[in-house]
Amino acid sequence: MAKGDLPFVHLMGSLGLFKIEMCGIVGYTGSKSALPILLSGLHSLEYRGYDSAGIALAGKEGLWLKRRAGRVSELEEAIGDDEIPSGVGIGHTRWATCGAPNEPNAHPHRDCSGRIAVVHNGIIENHVQLRRKLEEEGHKFRSDTDTETLAHLVENTMASGSDLAQSVRSAVSQLEGSYAIVVISATEPGRIIAARSDAPLILGLGDGENFVASDVVALIEHTRRVVILEDHHLADVTSDNVRIVDADGEEQPIREIAVTWDIAAAEKGGFEHFMLKEIHEQPAAVRETLRGRVDAAGHLTLDEMRMSEEEIRDIDKVFVVACGSSFHAGLVAKYALEHWTRLPVEIDVASEFRYRDPVLNSETLVVGISQSGETADTLAALRYAQHQKAKVISITNVVGSSITRDSDAVIYTHAGPEIGVAATKTLTTQMTALWLLALWVAQTRGTMFPDERRAVFEELARLPGLMEEVLSDDSKTFMVSERFKEARTWLFIGRGVGFPVAMEGALKLKEISYLHAEGFAAGEMKHGPIALLEDGVPVVAVASKSHVHAKLLSNIEEAKARGAVIVAVGNPGNDEVAKLADELLEVPHVTQLLSPALDVLPLQLLAYHVAKARGLDPDKPRNLAKSVTVE
Repeated sequence: MAKGDLPFVHLMGSLGLFKIEMCGIVGYTGSKSALPILLSGLHSLEYRGYDSAGIALAGKEGLWLKRRAGRVSELEEAIGDDEIPSGVGIGHTRWATCGAPNEPNAHPHRDCSGRIAVVHNGIIENHVQLRRKLEEEGHKFRSDTDTETLAHLVENTMASGSDLAQSVRSAVSQLEGSYAIVVISATEPGRIIAARSDAPLILGLGDGENFVASDVVALIEHTRRVVILEDHHLADVTSDNVRIVDADGEEQPIREIAVTWDIAAAEKGGFEHFMLKEIHEQPAAVRETLRGRVDAAGHLTLDEMRMSEEEIRDIDKVFVVACGSSFHAGLVAKYALEHWTRLPVEIDVASEFRYRDPVLNSETLVVGISQSGETADTLAALRYAQHQKAKVISITNVVGSSITRDSDAVIYTHAGPEIGVAATKTLTTQMTALWLLALWVAQTRGTMFPDERRAVFEELARLPGLMEEVLSDDSKTFMVSERFKEARTWLFIGRGVGFPVAMEGALKLKEISYLHAEGFAAGEMKHGPIALLEDGVPVVAVASKSHVHAKLLSNIEEAKARGAVIVAVGNPGNDEVAKLADELLEVPHVTQLLSPALDVLPLQLLAYHVAKARGLDPDKPRNLAKSVTVE
């Protein structure tokens, strides 16, 4: 195909890159100095991960490697004025998912000989078993990461006489989980081997040079010609050639795509704002949070559990503490925790928890939720709980954050970096992690039959696909936003698990549109908020099917009778809701306790479109910060 005949691409979705990405990868081979190209690429990718960064270069003198904990600028400072005469290398900026965010765990990772370097995005689920086997064979590990196992697996096969490409293909055949990997070796300088499964990887094609990256943004300064590496495919890249094979070694065609975005658009994956991009990343983020949670025996397993099953069985009460959207995730979890575990659950705003003198002891479980793991109020609440001898479990998106050090157990959400200030994918992954926690506690305490747990987990596993269905078309939320963009007051109502979803919908609108919005339990409307109703006031009703559905319909009728305009989130085929609603935002039906993961999506999109219609930047709401680290 001639260059001028290449198809044009305007959205990252067309590239199939809606899968969540935890880190940034860049690789270069060509006649130019690789180091400045790799550093520039890492700076472009830093919004995808900023726990640590590193670069490896291959040349006749061997492998040169430099890594640092922290931002790419700290790596750049450590390199200083060094000029490394190498035209091939790989770089990585990390969002920690396995191993603390420190220098030993920073990528690239090496084999025992120090001649092979590997960078990796994703999660290798069977890394513990692989590491144990490799250590028994005499391999010495320098890090706590899952990634380092790859370097030693490649080393094993190369030692038997295979070349780098064959060795990487052998290594990935032994992996379980998701990965995008790029490998170089000092024994074959000038060559890069890349492979992927369920994690994005792109090849960039140049004249006398070629590139590898996890995202177009790292390449767009150098080339607009890209190739999307498919799942279970391996690319053998040199400065003047690219060869792609499948898992069986069969050669595959090279399909070029021309990218027409500028760099700013590329960073956002073709979306106008990070918030919209992150809304669309939610199915993949939830999928990653669920990945690897069931062992061979069918039992749920969680991340870092430093509590015995006996301690879990002795628990007689649960407190959940959080702030903002995380607090709403906790409210959603209360329903599942009480229903599945039969334990009483209290929900507290973290800033108020320790000041009300709660009754805690060694048989109390306190669950703290914080996206950043650094939220000051939540940290203070958990430290107070530990001082009172309570058991503490934290839910966070950041490995090695402060909250993880103050907890007896940790569940990571694996949402990847969230750049938009308003929580979207971190909220739905928090809900997912809390449902997993509730199922795990029920499993440990024996309050659910195995087939009941299995059925719930299977429905959880269906959520990402259903979320994709909801997000595939936001034309209706756009139309609703245009209709009500001048409204100054919005009311959000729900019952059961729809109540915290209503609160979250109101919070999103307030955060990014600066409008007055209230979310409350629908039954409370007649106890005060009904006084706010007049002709034309939008009332958003979370109306998915539930055991209190009839009660909610009655509340909707009360609002409609007083002139309110009803925007309902409901299931297809529900004629009762359709008759009452002036605007209907449809979501698929799922088990009642899990419905918030779907119900919240149209409300996120609605807030986004209202903010845009009002000429506001959804990514940078006034007066707000991503992480609140002071009380």
